[in-house]
Amino acid sequence: MKEFSRSGLTFPVRDSGPTGGRAVVLLHGFPQDESSFDRVVPLLHEQGLRTLVPTQRGYAPAARPRRRRDYTLTELSQDVVALLDAAGLERAHVVGHDWGGAVAWAVAGWHPDRVYSVTALSTPHPATMLPAMVRSSQGLKSWYMGFFQLPWLPELTMPRMAKGLARSGLPAESVARYQALLAEPAARTAMLNWYRGLPLSQRPPVPDIGVPATYVWGTGDFALGRYAAEHTAERVTADYRFLPLDAGHWLPETRPAEVAAAIIDRVTGTP
Repeated sequence: MKEFSRSGLTFPVRDSGPTGGRAVVLLHGFPQDESSFDRVVPLLHEQGLRTLVPTQRGYAPAARPRRRRDYTLTELSQDVVALLDAAGLERAHVVGHDWGGAVAWAVAGWHPDRVYSVTALSTPHPATMLPAMVRSSQGLKSWYMGFFQLPWLPELTMPRMAKGLARSGLPAESVARYQALLAEPAARTAMLNWYRGLPLSQRPPVPDIGVPATYVWGTGDFALGRYAAEHTAERVTADYRFLPLDAGHWLPETRPAEVAAAIIDRVTGTP
C-alpha cells in the first residue's frame, strides 16, 4: 500500500519488506518525517519483518487539519488504527520516536487489542511527564512546549530554531531535509499543532500498558530526562525492558543498529 485515508485526510505510507513478515509500524517525531527511519528499516527487513512507515498528521500535505483539537493523542492514535485497518492487519508491533513514541504508547494503552508490542524511542509513558515536570529538571528541558502554545510567534522563529538541529547531533542529510520541511509555512503550523493540542490531550489519560514493551532512551537526551525514563516501568504491567544508551535524542538517525536490535528483540520475543 502507498497511502491510507481517514476522515477526509490522506496519509502516505512506505510499506516495504517481506509481505508475509511480522508487521512493524514506525512512527516519526518532530520535526522529522518518515525518512527518520531510513537507517533502521533495512535492518528490520534483513530479519524478515515487514515495515509500514506513515507520514503522520500535519506532516503530509493532504493531512493537515487546521484546528488544534485535531491533533490530540486520541486523534493521532486513531490514525494508526486506520492504518492497520487499511493494511488488513488485526495487530502489529508499534514503534515510535519522540512524538511518535507518545502516539505509540497511546495506541498500546487505548487499543491493546490492535498491538502485539510497543517499542518507544526517547519518549517515556505520557503519565510520567507531569510528575517529572515538578520533581526534576524536565520542566526546564520542556520550556519550548509552553512557547509553542503562543499564536504565530513560534512560526516566525521556527526557521531560526531549525538551525539548532545541526548542533543537536543530527546527521547533515537529516538536518537539511528537516530544515526544508520547517521552511514550509503550512507545515510549520501543522507540526506546532501537535504541541498546541497537548492541553486537550489530558483526558482521557493514557492508561497503563498491558502489552510487552521496550523503552530505549538516550542518557544524553536534551529534551527528555532521567526521572520520566526511570518511572516509565511503573506504567507497564506486561513484560518490560528498559534500554538506556550512551546517546542523544535522535536515536533512529544516529543509533540505527541499536534501535533495530531492540525492535527485533522485542518482536521476536513476543508470541
